[in-house]
Amino acid sequence: MDNEALVQAYREALPDYERLRDAVVAHVTDLLKAAGLNIHHVTGRVKRPASLADKLRRKPGRYHTLDDVTDLVGVRVITYFANDVNVVARLMEEHHIVDWDNSIDKSKMHDPDRFGYLGVHYVLRAEPDLVPQLAGTRYEVQIRSILQHAWAEIEHDLGYKNPEAVPSEVRRRFYRLAGLLEMADEEFMALHSLGHDYAATLPARIAEDPESVFIDAHSMTYLLGAAPIRDLDGQLAAALHVPLLVNWPDRERPQRLASLLHYVGVHSVGLLLKELGRHAAEVERFGAALMPHLRQVWKPSGGLRPGISVVQYVLLRACANPSLDPDEVVHLLDLSGPGSAEDLVRTVREVYGREVGDRAAG
Repeated sequence: MDNEALVQAYREALPDYERLRDAVVAHVTDLLKAAGLNIHHVTGRVKRPASLADKLRRKPGRYHTLDDVTDLVGVRVITYFANDVNVVARLMEEHHIVDWDNSIDKSKMHDPDRFGYLGVHYVLRAEPDLVPQLAGTRYEVQIRSILQHAWAEIEHDLGYKNPEAVPSEVRRRFYRLAGLLEMADEEFMALHSLGHDYAATLPARIAEDPESVFIDAHSMTYLLGAAPIRDLDGQLAAALHVPLLVNWPDRERPQRLASLLHYVGVHSVGLLLKELGRHAAEVERFGAALMPHLRQVWKPSGGLRPGISVVQYVLLRACANPSLDPDEVVHLLDLSGPGSAEDLVRTVREVYGREVGDRAAG
């Protein structure tokens, strides 16, 4: 089949290739989720007919059928960390038929200027259940870390993919930059590992010396599932006859709660535990009185989110201390929805005055 006939055949089959792209992206995404991998993104593309025509012109006689072209459909998996590239690669090998003759594990390349290519490039065969019309069709999967991806994209945009065609001074600076990016990738992996190690030691450290443990996103994540916060949250939910949303998918919530506690001067886990122990009854009474007036804030969620007792404690502190402002608490919580922030703060102050201020005066 000549080049023009190949391009025309591809144009006619393009809707099938687009379906294959979408099916492969969905399939790969499902595999990554099932494996519990946190991936930056998965994207897919189909080659444009004009790009295919250009490829056929540049490599005459190499492609005789569309099956000979392995990159009509391409998928790109971008990981946060370089060590996840190999994890994703092994997953692809386990669940796909790999065309090893056309696949390259570029992570084995160690030339100092090849940082942008330290990823894995697979050619896989499509499973029959994806798009039956294209069963067995080969497609590409590229796996890179986000820094490797950034390098490759910029290098491609600058047109410097062939070192022999680059002036020596420019090439020397590319080598320096490649080293810096590789070091950055390694440091990000080290930071990620340190975070995991820190989280793993938190239960023992809190049990032994809670005063030495800083309030941060890691410690708050642990505390949300432990006493006394878990118990106070449950008591508030029971008082309002609503569920506690223990699996609420909000990765920023621990950090927001940590910021709230810092705002009211609580910086250590030890101090937080003491404060909640002293004010548990007050927190529960105040929260049970306040939350029915703020249903527009939490009702759409279907229940109370973890850490609601911490929010009530912080609001109590903000109302009791003239140097603190409940409005700042509302701001740190990033509450959005019906009603203004001023209305929320006004309600908080009114309930505080009834439930706490009047009792204190009496």
